[in-house]
Amino acid sequence: MYSNQPYYFPYYNDFYRSAPDTQLLNDIQKAINAEYSAISCYEKLASMAPTQDTRDKIIEIQKDEKRHFEEFIRIFMNLADRQPTYQIIEECPDNYSAGIDFAFKDEQEAVDFYLDIADKAQDRTIKDRFRRAASDEQNHAVWFLFFLSVK
Repeated sequence: MYSNQPYYFPYYNDFYRSAPDTQLLNDIQKAINAEYSAISCYEKLASMAPTQDTRDKIIEIQKDEKRHFEEFIRIFMNLADRQPTYQIIEECPDNYSAGIDFAFKDEQEAVDFYLDIADKAQDRTIKDRFRRAASDEQNHAVWFLFFLSVK
């Protein structure tokens, strides 16, 4: 379980600020990298989509990933008082069908990971943001499963 430190400090000065939970920061950093990787992958998948409707849905999913990415960065910065680094940690396949399969599995793994973070976090805002992200990821997985079934 993560420490019971709130992720925002609107009126505390740095003297009173306790050290951030290292495991929580590591998990959020991993989530940031995963979202950054997904944003890049979904750009590629959208460009290969067989129909405009599919392309539009992948772009809509990508917008959710961008929102998660920005939220996770804000949480990280408030906890660590510094900007996180981010990088692509998983390469997206160059083939549309393989990419959709990859995205489906990746979204499902994200659901479990984000729910684990939410369960361990003590701060209500962090819990809420990661539970919402997990819900979004599950919805995305359903769409990618649908795309797999209509190829």
